[in-house]
Amino acid sequence: MEYKNSTIRQKANVYHDGKVTSRSVITAEGEMKTLGIMLAGTYHFSTEAPEIMEVTQGSCRVKLADSQDWVTYSAGECFDVPANSHFDIEVDTLLDYVCHFG
Repeated sequence: MEYKNSTIRQKANVYHDGKVTSRSVITAEGEMKTLGIMLAGTYHFSTEAPEIMEVTQGSCRVKLADSQDWVTYSAGECFDVPANSHFDIEVDTLLDYVCHFG
């Protein structure tokens, strides 16, 4: 995917002692996205806005707030996270992702 005429925020978003990082992108259409990587580990994230997490490289296991089950997602797949919610994510190797904010 290519985001033409977009604004990239220079300052990185850094989480979990630097094991998860991303850069914010605002598209020409005004859509907010983050492009990021996660190193191996298990992480907990809270959301305010709804998110679509798109896996672009690697795979992960995800447990959403309203579920007891872990679901595996691989490159080319995505999952939805509702607003005002949270999720746990487990990564075994480098995960490359795009987060689309609604």
